[in-house]
This record gives sequence, C-alpha cells and structure tokens, in this order.
Amino acid sequence: MDFTQLTIDFLTYIAKFVGSYGWAIILVTFIVRGALWGVNVQQQKSMRMMQTLQPKMKALQERYKNNPQMLQQKMMEFYKENKFNPFAGCLPLLIQLPIFILLYSALMSPQFIQIAGDSSFLCIKDKCLISRLDNTLKSTTGSPDDGKFSVKETDTFSIPKAITVKLNDGQDLSVKIDNPQKALKIQGELKPGEPVDLKIPLDNIKEKFETLSKIQETTVPVIDNSTKEVETIKFTKQDSNLVASVPTEKAITVHHYDVLLLVILFGASMFLATKLSSGMSKNADPTQMAMQKTMGTTMPIMITAMFVFFPIPAGVLLYLIVSNLIQIIQTVIVNKQLDAQEARKAQKVDPIDLQNAKKIEPKNISDDK
Repeated sequence: MDFTQLTIDFLTYIAKFVGSYGWAIILVTFIVRGALWGVNVQQQKSMRMMQTLQPKMKALQERYKNNPQMLQQKMMEFYKENKFNPFAGCLPLLIQLPIFILLYSALMSPQFIQIAGDSSFLCIKDKCLISRLDNTLKSTTGSPDDGKFSVKETDTFSIPKAITVKLNDGQDLSVKIDNPQKALKIQGELKPGEPVDLKIPLDNIKEKFETLSKIQETTVPVIDNSTKEVETIKFTKQDSNLVASVPTEKAITVHHYDVLLLVILFGASMFLATKLSSGMSKNADPTQMAMQKTMGTTMPIMITAMFVFFPIPAGVLLYLIVSNLIQIIQTVIVNKQLDAQEARKAQKVDPIDLQNAKKIEPKNISDDK
C-alpha cells in the first residue's frame, strides 16, 4: 500500500473543500490534535504527577540503591499505588511521528510536486506567506515547462507511477511503472549545460511482453528530484528502451526567506509550548525544576537549528507551527484546571483527621508573684 499517495489523495480531497493545500494542512492539524486531545491531557497530568511524586521516588532510589531488584519492585508498587504510568507522556509523540513522516514524504514526493508543487498560501496580491508548500530553506530552482532542466552533476530524475504510452496501432494505453523513483535512468554523465540522455527501460513497465513490444512512444512529466523542476518530455522507442535527450543549464541555489520565517516561528512556538508544558507544580522537586527549565530552553534551540540545515518543506513547518499553537492553548487550559484542583486539595480538610485530632484544653495561667 502506497501511504504517500494516500496522504496526497487525502490532502487533495480536503483542499477541494477548503480552497488550498495550505488550509488543508491546517485542517489536518486540527483533526490530528483534536483526536489526540484526551491523550495530551493525560500527558500533562502525568507530567504534573511526576513532578509531585519525584521527591518520594528519589527517596526510594536512595534507600534501595544497593538492591536493584528490590528497587524495581518498590517502584512498581509505588506507581500502582499512585496510579501513575511513567510512559504515558510518550504516547502522543509516538502517534504523531508517523503523521509527520507521511506529511514530509508526501510534500517532497514527485506526485505532489506534479499536481500541487506550486501551491502557495496566504497570498495578498503578489505577496505570499508561503510561496510554495514544497520549498525548503535552500534549494536549486529552474523554470518548469521551458523545455530544459536546470541541473547539478548529482541530480536524479523520476517519473509518475502511471504514464500513458502510444502503441504501434495508434491507441493510447495507461500503464503502471515499477519503482518510479528509479525507473528513469541517465545515460552517461550529467553535465550542466549539455543535453542529458534519459531512458525508461521497458522492463520497468508493468505489462505483458506482447504489449511492451507494441509501445512506440510516450510523453510524460519528468521531475528533477533535487530542484523539483518538472518538464514534459517526449520519449521514443529505441531497442528495449524509451529514450529522450533534454537540454540542461546549471542550476542556481536559491534561499527561501519565507521558509526561514516559518523556521523562526516554529522555534518560537515550540519554546513557548515547551515552557508552558513544563510548568511546575508547587510541590515539585527543585532539582527537577532546574532540569526542566534547561530542557525547555535547549530543546527548541537544537531542533530549530537542525531545521536550518535539514531540508524541511514549508508545508510540514506549517503543520508543526499550527500544532504548537494548539498545544499552547491546550496547555494553558489544562494547567489552569490542574492548578485549581491542587488549590482545592490544599484547602480541603479531611473530616476523619479532624475527628481524630487531639483536643487541647486551655489552661489558666496565673501570675505567681
């Protein structure tokens, strides 16, 4: 099953209703975060309980530090007694990771580039917050459909997983390609400024031999996997291959400052979300408070710096920013609820303790002079 194509189909379906792929990504973010709302609430409660129980856990660790087996047993009893699951906070991350990977692979895929690679978002006249959803911070670019590729020596090419071929009787036939990322091959060396010779071996077409022998030509969109440039190229049959020769020019490196703005917005939103999520209970251990504060500062900086060097599409950054903003709103709401619960608990007097409390009779104090 092609999960990347399913993700693209899902985004395309939503985009038809909301008007653009940018809004489709935002709606998907709300759907995901809404589905995980209860799980994230449990995560925050788990973090708050962890902070409250930390001093007692440290005491157990200190008491049984020379007996690992007994320590493990006592810790399990402690977790069960307090109804605490130390792994509850990992569940939302584990659920969201596959979604992040699917969205990344979908926006970087040739299929998306072919149908919606030039999709922009939040445009006012000629100015757009995002010029292309598939843009990364730094890329090489070329003009699509101008009959030539802007290339570097290391570029590779791919074609869609389904193409239409013309048979020797003049009929058109839709065929499927086996491994479209590698079905298109470069003959010889790729030298910018010189024509590149491309071939599609007929063995990569999923058809019977008698059908392959009737294929004469095809016109397909060819995608430069590095620059994301798409050119419609005509291939003709030569022996057991479909071949074409395409002019090239040297690609120019382009920096997309709209993507840089998204990276900065991601870092700021993650910093605020992490700071709020690590908000400490009044009963928290001071050492843990210091560690959480350090983590809340260093983690957003490290991940943001990684995104500067690692090619993240603008559409994925849009998803992460909106997800962080929803996390911020949720954290504020849940933290207020938890603070109110702790305040009520602190003010509440146990009637049994009050009944068993020792009554102290007042004494008359006389001045003995």
